[in-house]
Amino acid sequence: MQPPSKTAVDAFLGGRVAIEQPAAGYRAAMDPVLLAAAVPVVNDRGRMAGGPVLDLGCGVGTAMLCYAARVPHARVVGLERDPGLVALARRNAAANKMADRVEVLAGDILRPPQLAAAGGFAQVMANPPYHEAAGAEASPDPMRDAANREGEARLSDWIEAMLRAAAAKGGLTLIHRADRLSEILALLRGRAGAIRILPLWPRQGQAAKRVVVQARKGVRGPDVLLPGLVLHGNEKEGPRYTPDAEAVLRGGEALPLQTADAASR
Repeated sequence: MQPPSKTAVDAFLGGRVAIEQPAAGYRAAMDPVLLAAAVPVVNDRGRMAGGPVLDLGCGVGTAMLCYAARVPHARVVGLERDPGLVALARRNAAANKMADRVEVLAGDILRPPQLAAAGGFAQVMANPPYHEAAGAEASPDPMRDAANREGEARLSDWIEAMLRAAAAKGGLTLIHRADRLSEILALLRGRAGAIRILPLWPRQGQAAKRVVVQARKGVRGPDVLLPGLVLHGNEKEGPRYTPDAEAVLRGGEALPLQTADAASR
């Protein structure tokens, strides 16, 4: 399948990454950038830093290309089931001069190709659909609906796929709705530990709508609730980002959910 006929190019990380995506329907914005910023740089005891990393449901490639821009030597693999988005993700990798170290696979997380299910990835990231199939109204736009509402694959399937793909002691990082945090923790319990939870506050004093959750496969360790990130300043100032959010979203800085020493053990 060819990519959508009408597309637009959006800049991320202050212009360091250019993403071509469908002009209508679902458009990648802040969440995949925050996800990419939370994935640790893997040293893996002296071997090449930054890889391999897997992005499940990579869409047009926003998260994986933002990660690859932050970690210049990273090897990244994306998995996407929509053929049109696969074509766009590959085109974006080439346009950003990363095709030599970013690979995009066509496949479903329920039936992934062997590479994505082999358990050899040091880090696995995902931005699963936020809404349960029965708990949200279907969008008339099929692409937007698939991005926002669970289909055949439920949240449990996404986390199962992440665990299956990760190497022993490998990292899992996902961004999701704050009101589904208890479900995420229950699905990880006994299978991944050293869990870090980073709330994303829309503004100071407002309840978090999103959380970044990170864990390590087969590792024991206490859960840690981190201070979190306030995304926007005072409402009177408009939708401007806080300096800390600006540093991540436009400056390309990392969201430190765990220390480098912990990531490489």
